[in-house]
Amino acid sequence: MKTFKICLMFLLVACGLASGYAQTADDIINKHITAIGGKDVIGKINSFTTEATMQVMGNDAPNSVTVVNGKGYKSESDFNGQKIIQCVTDKGGWMINPMAGAADPTPIPADQLKSLKEQLNIGAPFLNYAANGYKAELLGQEKVGTVNAYKLKLTSKDSVETTYYIDPDTYYLIKSVRHGNMMGQDVEITISFSNFKKTDIGYVIPFTIDTDFGGQFQLSATIKKIEFNVPVDPKIFDMPAK
Repeated sequence: MKTFKICLMFLLVACGLASGYAQTADDIINKHITAIGGKDVIGKINSFTTEATMQVMGNDAPNSVTVVNGKGYKSESDFNGQKIIQCVTDKGGWMINPMAGAADPTPIPADQLKSLKEQLNIGAPFLNYAANGYKAELLGQEKVGTVNAYKLKLTSKDSVETTYYIDPDTYYLIKSVRHGNMMGQDVEITISFSNFKKTDIGYVIPFTIDTDFGGQFQLSATIKKIEFNVPVDPKIFDMPAK
């Protein structure tokens, strides 16, 4: 009987410890926000610009991105002399992509715009995710290479679902998966993040981003320069007249 009681106490303690260490989606998200700099650091960023080199089908393509928090996002690439632009604002979005038959400025379709809106918010989608209308679910852990990553699903208020994978050692985001549109086809878009560096203001970002469009098309971007809180003329987000 004494032995039985000791075993029972051991099991109860073990179960208590296990429940004490069980992590929730909120726990992981909070640790991720802390790992990349914390709410105070991110909250001081009003805008940023990046300069990067993209590898597309074996060719280098210069790329620049400008973000004004909550107001505008603009990405510009030069691929073999052709300018490719994607722009999203709090009011809508437009693009120029000669490779997709859109040589003139064209409004971004509403269904595509839903998945691009989070580009407007620095620290998105995790920073203040609940207040921004997202629902988070922890789906356990799954291998990403050699990392047994936490697997989280976020659903936006527009019902856009994205699965995120977070490294349990660093709490950095290392992969995301969502469905998107490519040349009129529904594809699974997988983005891998690596080469993390802490910037001068304390914000940690991945300097290498690899994107796979359903195995049909891949590109890799390497950030060469990033600047924070630089003045931005809001007119750069206006769609040019045709």
